Amino acid sequence: MSESSSSSSSAPYYLKGSPLTVRINSVLGWMARHGVSLMGSAEMSVRGRKSGRMQRIPVNPHTYEGTQYIVSARGHSQWVRNMRVAGGGELRVGRKIRTFTAQELPDTEKLPILRTYLEKWGWEVNQYFQGVTAKSTDEEIIAAAPDHPVFRITVAK
Repeated sequence: MSESSSSSSSAPYYLKGSPLTVRINSVLGWMARHGVSLMGSAEMSVRGRKSGRMQRIPVNPHTYEGTQYIVSARGHSQWVRNMRVAGGGELRVGRKIRTFTAQELPDTEKLPILRTYLEKWGWEVNQYFQGVTAKSTDEEIIAAAPDHPVFRITVAK
């Protein structure tokens, strides 16, 4: 089972992946790099804030009312910290690479995005939302919002 690096309010929420989850993510990233997308998944690359190297992770880009978002189900991960500094990155499926800019949403704007994200991806990510699901009340989702960064992405034309 995964373990949380912090469950107190003194540090941002982050749920570290188990060795199995890390391996599965590795396979999903490989698949996306080779043109296989599961339900719209992609491999995201974001420049590391310390190393300067592109860091890769599989993600589930989510569309809500015509706008695309990237949600961090596991919380304030390294890719989230990198995105805050880089302000964008790349999404890849096979040879198709889409460059994007990203703007982090305030918690007050996350409710509809998190609910619809959980409706589509809950089967995969509910374990990271500490009991919050697409069927949770607005208040429960709003309470979970600070633990799950959401970025609005704009793909370059």
